[in-house]
Amino acid sequence: MPTTRHRYTITETDQIAAALADAAVRWPQLRGRPGELLQRLIAEGHHRLKDAAESRRAAVEATAGAATGAYDKGYLDQLRADWPA
Repeated sequence: MPTTRHRYTITETDQIAAALADAAVRWPQLRGRPGELLQRLIAEGHHRLKDAAESRRAAVEATAGAATGAYDKGYLDQLRADWPA
């Protein structure tokens, strides 16, 4: 099919074969259609990556400033004074 989009070639390694087999269990309607299974796997992986990044960002924002005031002024300088130069 003609397209102006990039095309990619993937060699089926043992890891990719296992991923396709697992994907066929998850999406049985796509069994025997490896190209579509790969598209689903990529979309699912992308979704999970975005969710993980958003979760980390939310955790950082939720805890930002939680230790404010826990250490005296100059604490790091005092701590580092013991370090070798």
